[in-house]
Amino acid sequence: MVASLHTIIIKKTLAMKLILSISSLLILAACGLMTSQQTVPENLVQYKVQTATGMSQGRLYASADKQVGAEVVSWFDIPYAQAPVGDLRWRAPRALVAPEQLIVESEDTACVQQASRYGGVEGGAEGVIGSEDCLFLDIRAPKDFASKKYPVMLWIHGGSNTTGLKDYYDFSKLAADKKIVVVAVNYRLGALGWFTHPAIQGPQSGEDQASNFGHLDIIHSLKWVRDNIAGFGGDAENVTIFGESAGGHNVYALLASPLANGLFHRAIAQSGYTVTSSLESAYNFQGADRFVTRGSWQITEKMLAQQGVAEADLSGDSMRERLKSIDSREFIALYNDKPATVDYSPLTTADGIVIPKVGMAAALADPQYAKNVPVISGANKDEVTLWFALHRYFMQTSYPLTKLLPPKVTIKDSELYNFWVRTRSQAWKARGVDEPLSAMEQAGYDQLYNYRFDWDDQKKSLFIDFPSIFGAAHGTDISFITGDFKYGPVTSYIYPEGEARDQMERTFMNVWGDFAYTGAPDKSLDFEWQRYNSKTKPYVRLDRDEFLELQMETQTLDTLLADIAADTNANHTEKCLLLWETLTNVGSVDIARYQSWNAGQCEKVDARAEQERIAAELIEEFGTVSVL
Repeated sequence: MVASLHTIIIKKTLAMKLILSISSLLILAACGLMTSQQTVPENLVQYKVQTATGMSQGRLYASADKQVGAEVVSWFDIPYAQAPVGDLRWRAPRALVAPEQLIVESEDTACVQQASRYGGVEGGAEGVIGSEDCLFLDIRAPKDFASKKYPVMLWIHGGSNTTGLKDYYDFSKLAADKKIVVVAVNYRLGALGWFTHPAIQGPQSGEDQASNFGHLDIIHSLKWVRDNIAGFGGDAENVTIFGESAGGHNVYALLASPLANGLFHRAIAQSGYTVTSSLESAYNFQGADRFVTRGSWQITEKMLAQQGVAEADLSGDSMRERLKSIDSREFIALYNDKPATVDYSPLTTADGIVIPKVGMAAALADPQYAKNVPVISGANKDEVTLWFALHRYFMQTSYPLTKLLPPKVTIKDSELYNFWVRTRSQAWKARGVDEPLSAMEQAGYDQLYNYRFDWDDQKKSLFIDFPSIFGAAHGTDISFITGDFKYGPVTSYIYPEGEARDQMERTFMNVWGDFAYTGAPDKSLDFEWQRYNSKTKPYVRLDRDEFLELQMETQTLDTLLADIAADTNANHTEKCLLLWETLTNVGSVDIARYQSWNAGQCEKVDARAEQERIAAELIEEFGTVSVL
């Protein structure tokens, strides 16, 4: 039915398309707010910092908020490793030693990925943009950094590990208000960051035999921070890693990885997940794993077919040469040739080097891999509306005034939509938050904190009821941490100015900032944030002050599956599709439980085929499964 988490490779693209579409008539008004007057950046000699990888010139006024920018120095596009090009493709990152080179800011530092103007990257042949020479980071620090030793927060962006870049996020306000040095990093994406093939790993040794090169990049960036951050006023002994969606997943990966020991001291996973594939499924020789549609064997077969060569005619060295030499954008395009299909491309693998052989979830529960650092983990109340709010299975459009205006988007069946959203979003918390925290509790962590982000004080428009359809959607929490509110020309609807927004921003800034300083998130709260335990599952509801409180979790995956069985609104096929989505997303894929659920009720329902059928019918009628 609806596309799975694995299928949606651009975290915000679809939602932003919806927002821009239904509010296009507001664009002129939004443009009218812009001004040609720009504050001139101040590039003063005292803001120049020498690092092991070059001389970086810092500047003031680099923030969208000029007042905040006057209090923060920013350094952009600092390389933290050698470019992973040529034979360094699909190898662990190599240290770059170039202290005398002058670092020059670049207009394009994105790693190779599918283009998306809504994610901050656009253009490119075959719909693919970016470069393999992308291992850069940005730093923002309070203006008085030279004489200080501030806590460090390293941001890991989201985007399903297939898209995104550091440049999209402006943490100037967090740096200024909470006196923190904030680092944002790029890392290799998609199959250039996560790839398993005997022609690659076979001849290589050591960390080069890993499959999780994107994670190795992030680990290397932490080593760079350890060795260089003092020059920017940062404390290398107080580093917090934090990230959202795939960034939260990568936070879990670092907590599980033995290679990240000692490199960070606190961790925050926002809307994370623990999906991990085996090396066999990631390669998927001859399509043995039916769940995997784009394993590396399948992709290389497609590549060779385009080149007019049969794999049987190639030696291992020849295959390796072809993989190492193919244009990076052409290679990534092989994964994006059928964007409307329901597929799964393995990324994070239990390679036994970066991620232990037991997989990420099990490694989090194993004391031998435990970091024993304070951890915050949480999810959003309405995670999946980011995708469902666009899907024609749930939504309908009308033109109450004229087709010259954007369509009005409304829900077809509110009970079905709300039940689907509640089940999938709560399952995200159960599988992506509560289970990892329980695993870490088992491993001996004793400073674990759980939250759910509930804020949905949005404003209705003529074209869409944002609070009812969108709510606390996936990714809407980020702006409260950056203080940089942006959602296209309808920012005023998603984040309306007022006390409710101010309260939520203040809470996030205080909690994240206090946690970075002390490892305790409740210094500014008027109640105790109880540490997580798997029996009562306490969590804080993050919302405006009126609803900001400690609660106890009562939902589990078992209760959610029982609720699906008891529901009287969804039909049999819809129940099976909801069950499939619940058991194949966020946590480990559990096909066996799908088949045995409720006395085998869904055993004969091919969920994949049903998803494809529904998508095909919608495309035939409307040209797309989206309301756009």
